[in-house]
This record gives sequence, structure tokens and C-alpha cells, in this order.
Amino acid sequence: MMATGVVRFIHQTYYSLSQRLIGFIMEKEGSSKNGAHVLVFPYPAQGHMLPLLDLTHQLSQRNLTITILITPGNLPILTPLLSANPSIQTLILPFPNSPLIPPGVENIKDLGDRGNIPMAAALRKLEEPIIQWFESHCDPPVAILSDFFLGWTRDLACKLHIERVAFYTSGAILAAVLHCLWEDLEALKSGFEVKFPDLPGSPCLPWEELPSLFRIYKEMEVPDPSFEEFIKSTVDNTLSWAVVFNSFVALEGGFLDFLSQKMGNPRVYSVGPLHLLGPPKDFGGDTIVGNGVLSWLDKCEDGSVLYVCFGSQKFLKKPQMEALASALERSGVKFVWAVKQVTAQHLESGFGSVPDGFEDSLAGRGFVIKGWAPQTAILGHRAVGGFLSHCGWNSMLEAGASGVTMLCWPMEADQYLDDRLMVDYKKAAVRVLKGKDTVPEPGELARKITELMSGDVVERIRAKELRENVVEALKDGGSSNKDLDLLVQELARLKG
Repeated sequence: MMATGVVRFIHQTYYSLSQRLIGFIMEKEGSSKNGAHVLVFPYPAQGHMLPLLDLTHQLSQRNLTITILITPGNLPILTPLLSANPSIQTLILPFPNSPLIPPGVENIKDLGDRGNIPMAAALRKLEEPIIQWFESHCDPPVAILSDFFLGWTRDLACKLHIERVAFYTSGAILAAVLHCLWEDLEALKSGFEVKFPDLPGSPCLPWEELPSLFRIYKEMEVPDPSFEEFIKSTVDNTLSWAVVFNSFVALEGGFLDFLSQKMGNPRVYSVGPLHLLGPPKDFGGDTIVGNGVLSWLDKCEDGSVLYVCFGSQKFLKKPQMEALASALERSGVKFVWAVKQVTAQHLESGFGSVPDGFEDSLAGRGFVIKGWAPQTAILGHRAVGGFLSHCGWNSMLEAGASGVTMLCWPMEADQYLDDRLMVDYKKAAVRVLKGKDTVPEPGELARKITELMSGDVVERIRAKELRENVVEALKDGGSSNKDLDLLVQELARLKG
């Protein structure tokens, strides 16, 4: 422990001195950045980090001074952003020790969803090093822009007498539902459906389709201090000086208006889809050239291919994998199926892989990617016309921006709400299944796949309209473009 403490002290002292030197050089030589200084604090999960880094790119391009807080294990993720924005500084702090996180693990991809609570608790230990850095900085930030899983940074911002901006990597529909649930926490009973009369469309949600975070909290028999602290920090998000969503008005205008009214805060911004605004992305990298999926898609007819992917963290059980493989075979459609690499431990736990012989039997009609897939490039390809998905928020935005119709299979977290938004509110997707343990009936799933991919169904028309909405939102004068400018203007005013 003593050796670790010495190392941290040396690191913090070194960083403090280096920041003073950087500040001196900038004062002497001048800097291209003269806007307000913002400290950006991402949450270390792929689906959380990438949208916030895309937003950070835009803030840097608009002349704000940016420092990103990162731990050493996550530093390589910043490479594209730092290459495109050399003026962005990094605050590299050692990952805090935690008895619940194995040594060397600094990202949720190595823990799974169950690791969110210990991860958030561990990152909270960075508060004191951040304060030390802030107090020694020659030009400290005027605001902290942090992920909504890091709601405790609002208290930190108050201690530093600066503002906190909460960034949601999920939709306004989730924030609105959570606001209502926390507001009526004591009155709600576990297992019963919940009505939301004040929300757009007055939805009524079954208990099992409420956000997982809320259900777990209500169903706990013994209070977990770390979980309760996490819940409190989540509630604190709506008390932030500003709230930013990776969304756009045509998709969630009613929910954005609801939040602004309930929070009594006009600074509720929708600035997405951010994956179209981030730093340049290399779609010709070795990984993509190696698996050849884009070249394979080039040989397919427009809109003829179904893309199948369930996010970066979700593994399917063996019966689910077998049923899905059978459905794809029976459907007769061309497909790209992105599957995660399974370990021996996964197999022992009942998770599945692609059935033996499946790839060979469908060679030419199907393309299986084992491991990471270039999802935005695949969805943006002219040959892709459908997307069988778990309805994660980033996947949904990427599909919408590409005009690709979704086949929805929500499983957990906020995915039921995302499914409801796309299927019931926007009529731009088809619901095929629900539940993380549901095993598809191969013939029925094959029928739904065939119907979507072969017919000019209304959902395909609405999906293309959604793509047009995205184009409108991001162009000069569009809703997302204007909100981004307003956010920058408000942050610049904080410099005084």
C-alpha cells in the first residue's frame, strides 16, 4: 500500500508540474484555443465512451479548451480523437484499487454489465486526485462534462465552484421514465405495471420492461450501499447545470420537452447522432480488410442483406444461438452475423457459438464475423436493408441514420424503451422478440425476417424518413446543429 501511495504521489506531482509548464508555454507562444476550459470525464465502456468522444471532438472544433480524464488502460481509445485534435490535453490518473475489480481491469468490457456498480464506485475514488489537479492548474476548467453514470461529479463540481454537464449515452425517453420512477419511488410496488400519464403517449409499462437499474433497486431485499450511492448519483443528473443527449428532436422532441419542463432547466440539448460528427474514422483498417465484410457486401444487391448483432457485451445462450442460426437458414435472405468470441468458461456457463457446419452450409449467402465488427460501416452500406438488434441506443441511432429497418429483440437495461420508441412511437421498426432468455421459434423468426427483407413494408418507408430527419437535424440550422452551438455558447459564457 505504501509503495502504491508513493507512486501515485509521484505521478500527481509530475502531472501538476507538467501542467504548469504547459500553461507557461501556452502563455508565451500563444494558443489556438482561447475558449472556456472543460474537463471531460468518460465512463469506461465502449457504448459510453465513443459518443462522448465524438461530442468532445465537436467541442474542440468549436474552440473550447479540452482536457480528458482517462486511466492508462483506456488511453489507446483516445488515439483517433487526439490525432484529429492535437490541442486536447489528457489528465491520466491511475485506476483506483478496488477489491471487486481484478488488477489490470479498467473497462466494463472485461467485467460485463454486472460490473457497473463496482466500476462507478472505484472511479469515485478519483475525486481527491481531480481536486488536487484542479487546484494546481494555471487555467482550471469552468465545467465538468461527464457521463450520466458518473452523477457524483455534480457534487465534485459544487466543491470546485464550477458547473457540471451531464451527458446521456441513452435516450431522453430513459431519462424521462427514470425521472418519473424516482419521483414516485415509495409508491411503486414490485411486479406491477406502471403508468406514465405525463409522458408523451401516456405509456403503461409492464414491470419487466422497466429499466433494469430501477427494478434491481426495488427488488433488493438487503440494501447495498454501493448500489444506493449509484442510484443517488443517477438522480443527481437532473440537477446538473446542463443535460446533453445523443439524440435529435424529430426522434424524441416530446421527451426532451418533458425533461426541460420537469427539471426547470432550459439547458437540455439534443446534439446527435454523434457518430456522424466524430473524428474521422478509418474504415479501411487492418481488422476490416482482414475480415473482408465490406468487399463481400459490395457484391450484394441494394437492401438485400440483413445485419445481425447484439452489441459489444451480450452473449446468447446455446439454444438461442442454435435457433437463430436455424431462422437465418430458413429465411433464405443474405446476412452478416457478428458474434462475440466465446471462451471455454462461456461454454461451460451455457453460452453458445455458431453451430458447427453452419458457415460452410451457407457459404456465399451468409458472412459470419467473429469478434469486433465495423458496425457503422456495415449499416451504412447500400446492400444492408435490415438489422436484427438488441435495441441498444447507439445501435438504434446508427440504424436510424442509415435508414435501415430494425428487427427488435430487446433484452435488458433501457432496450425495452428504445424498442417502444422505434416500434410504437416512430413505426420505423418491427418487434420480433422480448427478453434476454427467450428462445426464438425458428420458423416464426424466419417468417418475420423474410417479410421485412422482401416487402416494401411501412416500417422500411418510415426508417428512410428517419434518415432524412437525421440529415435535417445535422445540417446548418438543423435542431442538433443549433443545440450544439447553444451548448458551446453557454459554456463560453462561464469563462466570464
